[in-house]
Amino acid sequence: MYEPWINVKIISPSSHIGIIMQLLFDHEAEVGETDNFGDNRSSINVKMPLRELMRNFFDKLKSVSSGYASISYEMGEMREAFVTRLDILIADEVVPAFSRVVSKKRAEEEAQFAVEKLSEILPRQMFTLKIQGRALGRIISSHTLSGMKKDVTAHMYGGDITRKMKLREKQKKGKKKMKERGRVNIPQDVFLKMMRAGAR
Repeated sequence: MYEPWINVKIISPSSHIGIIMQLLFDHEAEVGETDNFGDNRSSINVKMPLRELMRNFFDKLKSVSSGYASISYEMGEMREAFVTRLDILIADEVVPAFSRVVSKKRAEEEAQFAVEKLSEILPRQMFTLKIQGRALGRIISSHTLSGMKKDVTAHMYGGDITRKMKLREKQKKGKKKMKERGRVNIPQDVFLKMMRAGAR
């Protein structure tokens, strides 16, 4: 798989160069020539994947430079992509809408973020389920979401403890069957929240 790279020129106050360099490293950039010129300003020539520019790079650059940095870019060459497919599984089933291509460098970080976010916003089901992130041929992040609990003996006051135990055992078997046969209902707003969260 190949992807487009871009040639980037950043102009910034010299005092912000250090923190900009860290940002460039985080976005897989290759730093070229750096020039200093008047008014305490510097320019940096950079090559980076186009996908990294689209990963909120411009907003982050403005943030770390207190709004003083400017950027211009042009399309460059095509290079072999250092990426992998990240799948999100809910109850052992891949949810295609959550699948995306991510940098191999950040695969584990992206998987952990997606799994944690989903565990926060996905409504609890009647049965316990796993939310997992899979990339690079293995599960790299996992979270167990507990099912809703109902006290099936709440209507019983006193009485035979054996009967209560039978009711709880019946409930346990019912939840097991539900887990084996049940499908997870994912509301539309969960997809929207995950799309917004993905634009990091």
